[in-house]
Amino acid sequence: MFEARTIVRHAGTVLVGQLAVMAFGIADTLIAGRYDASALAALSVGSSIYISIYVALNGLMQALLPVWSELRGAGASVQVGKSVRQALYLCLSVSLIGTLALLFPDPWLNYTSVPEALQENVRNYLRVLAMAVGPSLLFRMFATLNQSLGRPFRVTALQVAALVIKIPLSIWLTFGGLGLDAQGLVGCAWATLIVNFWLMGMSIYYLSHHQIYQPYKIWQPMEPAHWPTLKEFLRLGVPSALSLMVEVTAFTMMALFISRQGVVAAASHQIASSIATVMYMVPLALGIATSARVGFWIGANDGHRAEKSVHTGLQLALMLSLLISGALALFKEELAPAFSNDAAVVIAASSVLGWVAIYHLMDALQAVCAFILRCYRMTFLPLLVYCIMLWGVGLYGAYQWAYHGLWTWPAQPTVSVFWAASSFALGIVSAVFVALTLWSAKQRRL
Repeated sequence: MFEARTIVRHAGTVLVGQLAVMAFGIADTLIAGRYDASALAALSVGSSIYISIYVALNGLMQALLPVWSELRGAGASVQVGKSVRQALYLCLSVSLIGTLALLFPDPWLNYTSVPEALQENVRNYLRVLAMAVGPSLLFRMFATLNQSLGRPFRVTALQVAALVIKIPLSIWLTFGGLGLDAQGLVGCAWATLIVNFWLMGMSIYYLSHHQIYQPYKIWQPMEPAHWPTLKEFLRLGVPSALSLMVEVTAFTMMALFISRQGVVAAASHQIASSIATVMYMVPLALGIATSARVGFWIGANDGHRAEKSVHTGLQLALMLSLLISGALALFKEELAPAFSNDAAVVIAASSVLGWVAIYHLMDALQAVCAFILRCYRMTFLPLLVYCIMLWGVGLYGAYQWAYHGLWTWPAQPTVSVFWAASSFALGIVSAVFVALTLWSAKQRRL
């Protein structure tokens, strides 16, 4: 019972912060939807590209959580600080990669046949967000450190404060006022950039001024790059980042393929994906909290308690996913009108949300398992499963079914086809991941 309370308390705090961050996207969806339908459609495409890159790079930094939680469990406080400083080399390197990818998005736009009418708006949106990659990854390092230390509250407080800053900024920059011309969709991007610089600045302030970080001696001169340490980071982080990229791109590439169905389809999918992303924050928070506990007990060389944390996290994930999916299925008709004034978009979105409920049910367990498997240093096999099921079955299968037909099924160019195929693929992934997680925990206990 103590382990469950610890995980729930940690996960609850993380969840509030993650919901605040995800509310950035929800707010932008609402604001763009009320600006005009083409801005909402461009946001659907642009945010899909941004999220695909951003989440993969964040995943690489987030993968360091079990490293730092194990050091904490082993009582190696000073080593935590040295490890964080080494991680800065990694953070700065991948920030450059992410910035360049967002500055040159044409391969994404051309390969997925995004309509020319949307492309310029998408490019302008991504050029601004490219400047936010570095600050956002540095804040992700700060957040991961705090989560690994079992102290997520300060991160959550900053994320909630950032949301309070972000919403009025997005409204002002998008619609204009007080002497500023309307910026349209790119105004949302400028607001995101400003908020990310603020978060980075606050992270630096806390690390250098607050006493709770003093035992870890983080604020020390940078050592030269220690290649064995960086190699270990990459061994753990790269497969984890690629796994997240596969998972997220299988989700976000739907928007790019759906965009050829027109503005109504793209806008309805944006609404569905925004709701699905908010729902995903629950298993994400549970995964972070559970992996922090599992990593701590592994560092303390207590395999039995690590296994107990695994079982507790999975049970909580199953229970909460059933509640959330059931609620969405019941209230889908009431949710869609909150996101658009366009009647056609509302009708289309309502029909998709039933599939979103099934999608979340399939998604929740595998999300928690993915975090736990990193604690046991199992990263390559999950990546392989993701590639086969999410890209091969979920995304490619849906594309074939929607536009060319699949086996005896005729082509059905609808949004629901993509959600149905992805739900099926995630169901298989969940079954495999749960089996791997339980086996890994048992082996470590033995």
